[in-house]
Amino acid sequence: MESAIILVWIVILILVVVTLFAGVKTVPQGQIWTVERFGAFTRLLSPGLNFVMPYIDRIGRRMNVQEQVVDIPEQSVITRDNATVAVDGIIYYRVMEPEKAAYQVANLDRALTTLAMTNIRAVIGEMELDATLSSRERINSSLLETLDGATAPWGVKVSRVEIRKIEPPTNLIHAMNLQMTAERERRAVVARADGERQAAIMRAEGEKQALILAAEGRQQAATRDAEARIALARAEASATEMVSTAAQQHGQAGLNYFIADRYIRAFQSLAASPGSRLVVVPMESAGLAGGVVQAMQWLREGNADPGTAARPPAPRGSVPPA
Repeated sequence: MESAIILVWIVILILVVVTLFAGVKTVPQGQIWTVERFGAFTRLLSPGLNFVMPYIDRIGRRMNVQEQVVDIPEQSVITRDNATVAVDGIIYYRVMEPEKAAYQVANLDRALTTLAMTNIRAVIGEMELDATLSSRERINSSLLETLDGATAPWGVKVSRVEIRKIEPPTNLIHAMNLQMTAERERRAVVARADGERQAAIMRAEGEKQALILAAEGRQQAATRDAEARIALARAEASATEMVSTAAQQHGQAGLNYFIADRYIRAFQSLAASPGSRLVVVPMESAGLAGGVVQAMQWLREGNADPGTAARPPAPRGSVPPA
């Protein structure tokens, strides 16, 4: 009898321990569990130590509320201009309402993947190949907006969509390379032609400026030459006026003095020439020189004795008066 009682207590103890373990739940960080009572959702269990009704409540779904990544499988997409490209990507999402994510959609990852693949075909199908290759950010934004709106009833927030690869077929890549090479060659030819045109314009402009400067130089030289001639004419006029004034004041003697001065200077210049070895003086020039010397003598005498300056010279061979 006692052994039966002991066995009953052992069974009761085991049931108590099992009940305690069934009613205590430890939820790890980053997860939220759902509690179902007789198959119906009742509440959520947050990370940490939680208690449930043993044998009545049970854990339904263990939802990961951390940000998760889902791969978008590679698929062939036809663009607007009938070019086929291979596209794949990734989706970053986070469960914001665990009860909706647990009971509003059967397989969340598969639903996100299928939805992303469908929208990729829709977005890229409206774009041409060149726009598809150069507008990856636009495709990402469009997919993010569409997926975020579509997954809102599931309690999921899509934070980012990234297209990893947009790859045309090999023959199309080869044709694009040829097109790019031809375009670069065209740009090089255009740039070379533009450079030659600019160089020709610069050369013509330089020649024009050179002609203008040469014409301005000739104009300035002609102006200076004219000014020099005017100054020389004025000097000649002044000298002539001075000679005329001296002739009026000193008579024939003053005029002879100026003539003698010019004659002597001219003779000095002729004699000082390095190419001359012999100077021939005509008889008329010799007579003129004698007359000049005599005029200079009279001029000196006239300067010494003003009273005799106006006395006419005596005839050659006559005897001067006493």
